[in-house]
Amino acid sequence: MNQSELRKILESVKTGELAPDKAIERLKHLPFEDLDFAKVDHQRELRQGFAEVVLGKGKTPQQVGEIARAMLRKKDSRHNILVTRADIKIFAAVKRAAGKDARNAKFHELSGAITIERTTEITGKGSILVVSAGTSDIPVAEEALLTARMMGNRAEHLYDVGVAGIHRLLVHREKLTQARVIICVAGMEGALPSVVAGLVAIPVIAVPTSVGYGASLGGVAALLGMLNSCASNVTVVNIDNGFGAACVASCINRL
Repeated sequence: MNQSELRKILESVKTGELAPDKAIERLKHLPFEDLDFAKVDHQRELRQGFAEVVLGKGKTPQQVGEIARAMLRKKDSRHNILVTRADIKIFAAVKRAAGKDARNAKFHELSGAITIERTTEITGKGSILVVSAGTSDIPVAEEALLTARMMGNRAEHLYDVGVAGIHRLLVHREKLTQARVIICVAGMEGALPSVVAGLVAIPVIAVPTSVGYGASLGGVAALLGMLNSCASNVTVVNIDNGFGAACVASCINRL
């Protein structure tokens, strides 16, 4: 539920179109709904601008399906549903639980995300650009891109423009300057965010990936490189955390 939907309920009670008991019924699960194994935070959108996102990894398909069902049955809310780090079994459970919304359920194999798009409303002020260093970084970049779009942002991507062929990046300099926030995804030594940030006057959110050989240490080398960036407009999220980068970018883009 967002502020607009809450206001409609209160105005309906004020005008007599909605009985107080009916309003209470709609609002009784507003703080959270206890499913025993999970407490679904129905108030998240009201507080933070986007509904709770479900992390699929570590949960059973049945648990994820029941969480999705609880989120979808709120008649006074039409927010998008996003499940990250999922697989085809979880998608099958979510689709079964989705009822009439099942037709909008999609499994994005590359990013491992499940979406149920129920609104295309744009709430972001500008655009978010997701940039990846290499093709191997695209799964993490896709998680960021999809999350940004599901959170109501205009989001574009620019893939395989790493420092090994810097001319591939420089040809897109105008596109870089037109974004309001940039998410920069890179593995190996993690140099790309520093280069991108040096070309623009906007926030650059760096995402280290676990892509790389030997001493990349599963993304630790990229993480440390990004944390030590000499570009002052770079901030860093955890390894492979495209979702977290997109959440921060969305908050910035709504300001």
